[in-house]
Formats: sequence, structure tokens, C-alpha cells
Amino acid sequence: MAQIVDTSSFRQGMMIKWEDGIWEIIDCQHHKMGRGGAIVRTKLRNISSGAIIETSFRSGERFERVIFDERKAQYIYREGDNYVFMDLENYDQIYIHDSVLGEKAAYLSDNLEVVLKLYEGRVVGVDLPNTVSLKVVDTPPGYKGDTVSGGDKPATLETGLTITVPMFIEVGDSVLVDTRTGEYLERDKSKEE
Repeated sequence: MAQIVDTSSFRQGMMIKWEDGIWEIIDCQHHKMGRGGAIVRTKLRNISSGAIIETSFRSGERFERVIFDERKAQYIYREGDNYVFMDLENYDQIYIHDSVLGEKAAYLSDNLEVVLKLYEGRVVGVDLPNTVSLKVVDTPPGYKGDTVSGGDKPATLETGLTITVPMFIEVGDSVLVDTRTGEYLERDKSKEE
């Protein structure tokens, strides 16, 4: 049985059927218009093509919510435009095109455990852990006592992702990054030697 949701239930990461396709809600904002009804402005990503669009819906519009089968998997390596995962139940290798992963690919490090979302037997998305530990490969040196500039500097991580980190972070440090916001959380003390 299909689950029907209206626009008031829209949340980031939810999947809906719309215009003969499956769309992931990347962002949504509820707006109350002056005399008119409320609208919901959304940013959607088409699961099949990877295309991202922005559109608005009237408050109360109803959609079929897509529910997925889930499988635990582990990221192994990248091969061309594909990312290779190992199914943790049967140890099969699963190839996922980078258009399916989108921006989430920037958080994949060796042996990272994820949850694959399957719809009709096909992988259509990946759920990452809320935080990942990544190594800093490039950042300007921090200077002792340099807190006048706000205490932040850019850092490039092992996956190519660039984030803002405090001045005391150095090349070779591992940091915890929030995969939902892309923000630095703290130095990963479990990786310190």
C-alpha cells in the first residue's frame, strides 16, 4: 500500500513520486503568503537522471512517498565514474554511478559503512553516517596566537572536500565532519598517535 504525504510533511532526504519519476527532497522551505495560501519551495533531485530542479507546491498538495528496501554495505574503492561497495550480507560488489551519489561522494573514505537504498531492485540512494572521520591533506599553517582572524582556515580533506577548520588543525590530523551540513565538528582523537 502506498503512503501518501502532503507538503507539510516534506523533510530533507524524503523521496516522493512526482511527474513520472522519483525525486529526493534536497531542501524545502515553507512560506506563508500574504492573503493567499502557503507554499512550499523545494529543491529536488531526480533519482534516475541526477538532475536538480527548484519548484514550488501549494500547501496541502499530496504525493506518494517512496519507501525503499535497505542494505548495509561498505565502500571499497572508486573505478572511473563508479563507486564500488561490498554488500555486507552476501559480499557481492555493487557498482554505483557518481550521479546517484551526488555530493555524498565527497564523504566516502575506505571501509566506510553505509546503507544503500534500493527501489525495485536498483540502488537509488545512499545513507551516510551522520559523522565521518577524514584526514587533512592540505591546509595553511596556523600561527600561535592567531585568533584575530576568527580562528578559522580552509582545509582540503583526503576525499577532495574543502571545509573550514580551526587554526590549530594541521596537515595529517583527522577531523570529524557532519555529513548533513559539511561542517567541521572536532578533531578525531581516536586517530591521534
